[in-house]
Amino acid sequence: MKMIDVGDKAPTRRVAVASGVVRMSPETLRLVAEGRIEKGDVLATARLAAILGAKRTPDLVPLCHPIALTKVEPEVWIDREAGVVRVRVRAETVDRTGVEMEALTAVSAACLTVYDMCKSVEAGIEIDAVRLDEKSGGKSGDWRR
Repeated sequence: MKMIDVGDKAPTRRVAVASGVVRMSPETLRLVAEGRIEKGDVLATARLAAILGAKRTPDLVPLCHPIALTKVEPEVWIDREAGVVRVRVRAETVDRTGVEMEALTAVSAACLTVYDMCKSVEAGIEIDAVRLDEKSGGKSGDWRR
């Protein structure tokens, strides 16, 4: 195994968007919406976790290059109709390699934070559909799910 050599690549603007959902009971979702989870504001804490997760990606993913993030924009909201907390993160850089792993790690950290903050209320919470939705920049060009 090895870390890929990106030294000869030119820095370019790169963007990745990832998403995920956290499924829970309507009662737990109501407590989140009302701000009645004992640990505090679930949505705000998940947004902070997303930013921290993106920044710490190379510490968690062994062969991932450290890159200079220029933007991490997390969105965390309640989708009452679907009965989930939705997470979407847009990550940006101007660097020699992509920012997909940072976006995916950010989403994962946010989803795990929602789980952690709500687990005392409900054991059956599920994290689902963590995925890359789109990316742009670099040699491989643009991609959209």
